Amino acid sequence: MSDAALLHVEGLHGWYGESHVLHGMDFDIREGEVVTLLGRNGAGKTTTLLAIMGILGKRTGSVRFAGTETVGMQPRRIARMGIAICPEERGVFSSLNVDENMMLPPRIAAGGLELDRIYELFPNLRERRRSQGTKLSGGEQQMLAIARILRTGAKLLLLDEPTEGLAPVIVQQIGRTIAALKKEGFTILLVEQNFRFAASVADRHYVVDQGRVIDMIPNAELDANIDKLHGYLGV
Repeated sequence: MSDAALLHVEGLHGWYGESHVLHGMDFDIREGEVVTLLGRNGAGKTTTLLAIMGILGKRTGSVRFAGTETVGMQPRRIARMGIAICPEERGVFSSLNVDENMMLPPRIAAGGLELDRIYELFPNLRERRRSQGTKLSGGEQQMLAIARILRTGAKLLLLDEPTEGLAPVIVQQIGRTIAALKKEGFTILLVEQNFRFAASVADRHYVVDQGRVIDMIPNAELDANIDKLHGYLGV
């Protein structure tokens, strides 16, 4: 599968200072897929996203994007290759309105979505486009955090816990948006605690424990493996 992968991660180790957190992550993502990293708190899921972006203190192993090795590259160069991250903390600028927040990330490649198309995907934001970040609800801030990376031209989106703490109606809307982005041709790596949400959007699920992948479950086989998944996640 790695020959056809847009992202190929092999033997990836990562450290926070002296703390060895990733212990040989191995997984692939094909172009156009939505893939999740599932696991308990502290398993290494968010750290994996940071390592892919090159913003971890130290990493070794291999992370190939579109066939190019990125380990050793500066984060800004990795971003310009076409990878964008939406962090759990969202990073919305409270003093700027929605339009101004949206225009902050630079375009890195052709193919980014225009504002009109982004606002079609996020109609709530169109209504609030003149509102400051401090005036947005948590769900609207999460939508904005996802929406603004769609302008950049990135083809691989790393989404970290996009449904954390959100109302069910907002979670459903984000699910519909992820489905629409897949149709637009985006490839998405999604870190999630809510495996029911993950099951509604993903093609495959990698289970992470203690900094390594311990299983891969195709979404079509999720029901047959639900007891095993409950055991992995401690549900």
